[in-house]
Amino acid sequence: LKVYLYESLVRKKPVVMATAGLYRRSLPSPPAIDFSSAEGKKIFSEALQKGTMEGFFRLISYFQTQSEPAYCGLASLSVVLNALSIDPGRKWKGPWRWFDESMLDCCEPLEVVKAKGISFGKVVCLAHCTGAKVEAFRTNQTTIADFRNFLIKCSSSENCHLISSYDRGVFKQTGSGHFSPIGGYNAERDMALILDVARFKYPPHWVPLKLLWEAMDSIDQSTGKRRGFMLISRPHREPGLLYTLCCKDESWINIAKYLKEDVPRLVSSQHVDSVEKIISVVFKSLPSNFNTFIRWVAEIRITEDAKENLSAEEKSRLNLKVYIPFPCFCLSQVVLKEVHETELFKHISKFLSSVGYEDSMTFAAAKACCQGAEILSGCSSIEFCCREVKCVNGVVEAEGTVVTGVVVRDGSEQNVDLLVPSTQTDCEYGPEATYPAGNDLFTVLLLALPPQTWSGIKDQALMNEMKQLISMAFLPTMLQEEVLHLRRQLQLLKRCQENKEEEDLAAPAY
Repeated sequence: LKVYLYESLVRKKPVVMATAGLYRRSLPSPPAIDFSSAEGKKIFSEALQKGTMEGFFRLISYFQTQSEPAYCGLASLSVVLNALSIDPGRKWKGPWRWFDESMLDCCEPLEVVKAKGISFGKVVCLAHCTGAKVEAFRTNQTTIADFRNFLIKCSSSENCHLISSYDRGVFKQTGSGHFSPIGGYNAERDMALILDVARFKYPPHWVPLKLLWEAMDSIDQSTGKRRGFMLISRPHREPGLLYTLCCKDESWINIAKYLKEDVPRLVSSQHVDSVEKIISVVFKSLPSNFNTFIRWVAEIRITEDAKENLSAEEKSRLNLKVYIPFPCFCLSQVVLKEVHETELFKHISKFLSSVGYEDSMTFAAAKACCQGAEILSGCSSIEFCCREVKCVNGVVEAEGTVVTGVVVRDGSEQNVDLLVPSTQTDCEYGPEATYPAGNDLFTVLLLALPPQTWSGIKDQALMNEMKQLISMAFLPTMLQEEVLHLRRQLQLLKRCQENKEEEDLAAPAY
């Protein structure tokens, strides 16, 4: 105190005093029972013997504390996605692909979540957009008996996890709305285990299921809707979808808006008498940054991946797909081949060829590889090419020297691989390169538009022809799944942008 008075009164120097903080809270018990208490351990042991703690071990292996006071929804989803071993298809840090709260910003900007939290509907939207299978229910859409059955189903399996949105006040805890995964269920006592992601506040705890239902059956004042729960499981096949949306890139935001709002108006307001005319109308009205979008999609992973030493396991995993950097599109060569076999692709390629459209990425990247190899080898008489080179996350499966090069085109720069091959090849670079081209992306974007997009075409026969070209019934199975996923994401993001995500929690079905 003497030092404080001397510094502040005699020397007139401001003194910074330590401010009090909070170190956890005392868990109100009852109604909750601390998981680590003697009683909590007994409840766990009973549930374990009955087989309703199977999901717990996966969840606890990937459990994390929310990194921001308002990130409970993002942290809960990260835990569940990692527990389900869903590959995000994009990097977290270093070489690692891993779900983290900072990556879950597609349906709501992180700065908004940090300041205000996130609604139930937008967490559901995020779960859909990450490629998970989601079933979501508000309490007014189901019953406590159904909730109990769902909880038994998830807690008895490693392949399904449940996230609850509830009001803390019902448990006499401080705070209000909160998200957390449910880690298990004791049927004899009818109690659920809440794995609270706010571990700085409360430990995991058991609560009576009826009380948890009451906590979920409350109104979220920010939306006027009841809270609820969601069941999250793996999709029926390995994730790593071909075209997975992310709304981080400004060019994509403009393209998406154009596709959803302008295309239906254009085809209905202008006289179109053929498929080529429709494609012409849509293509010629594209936003000016479409080429930026193409480069953004087709950017080759170079700088961050070229020096990685991938394990044999990871190489085998990537044999079927090529990852293209964040915001990430995962390109399956099988699906790309299926795109090329569609009738719509043939129409689009024919039109783009007729107007002299030159794909800005495939051509430039392949040419740079060949020229770089020529320069670095010191021999200009030998023709080099890159078609035979397979770039998988920057790993070149061919003997030779790889360096990083930059293609400057239209005032913008693009990183590419420069390969000095150890053997000469006779192939040529061109449209058969394994990277997505403008006509590939344009085809998939049109396939992803809902059928009603073309309902305004005045010529009935032409409208039917266009709908047939984009019909799911005529697409191969893998491409069909990719396009349906993209359609759902487009619709989900549209709901979020229009603040309608709380109205319908189901993934759009087409």
